[in-house]
Amino acid sequence: MLLQLHQDFLKRQLLLDKCLKRRLQIQNRLGLHARAAAKFVQTANRFAAEIWVTHKSQRVNGKSIMGIMMLAATFETWLELEVSGEDADEALLAITELMANKFGED
Repeated sequence: MLLQLHQDFLKRQLLLDKCLKRRLQIQNRLGLHARAAAKFVQTANRFAAEIWVTHKSQRVNGKSIMGIMMLAATFETWLELEVSGEDADEALLAITELMANKFGED
């Protein structure tokens, strides 16, 4: 019983410690403007995972509209995403699909 509890704890800890990284490029012509930033944040907030976005040396919380807007990411800008937590896989996939679909624009 104690061994099983310990194994369950370790499994949960591994899931929480998992950090996925991906480099994605802004594909829509208008860049990460207000509407696209709002869609990004809405998508990010569907998940429990922590989501961080870096552009140049600026790192912001991917669940913060102000943070995402501060990146001032234009067309063809590269963003570094770091996603961690139990649903990190799903969160990263959803954001990747959103960006690949140009935030529903163009």
